[in-house]
Amino acid sequence: MTTRPAARVARVYEQRTPQDGVRVLVDRVWPRGLAKAAADLDVWCKDVAPSTALRRWYGHDPSRFDEFARRYRAELDEPGPAAALAHLRGLAAGRTLTLLTATRQPEISQAAVLADLLDARRGTG
Repeated sequence: MTTRPAARVARVYEQRTPQDGVRVLVDRVWPRGLAKAAADLDVWCKDVAPSTALRRWYGHDPSRFDEFARRYRAELDEPGPAAALAHLRGLAAGRTLTLLTATRQPEISQAAVLADLLDARRGTG
């Protein structure tokens, strides 16, 4: 059995590593304090990010993460976000994808939810 590349999660402010593969920013708004010219990313996929209403409700409160993940997955079934998720799956085909976010806790961010979705899909293929 061959090991498939994984979806990784990192902060957008971190420097690229050899393990990163394709670096994709998955935040709806551009990261504060980061010049676009200095951003070391390959794609900005803002259409896959949670809605502004959901993002504000969540507020990166760890106690709300499970409910945030559930609501966010439901949003990803809507036509626009579903197309953006399909684009991410295409980018991830056969290679490592690093999902970037500006949040201080990427492990409880939309990037973590997306990584789980992408990795689960790879496991069934």
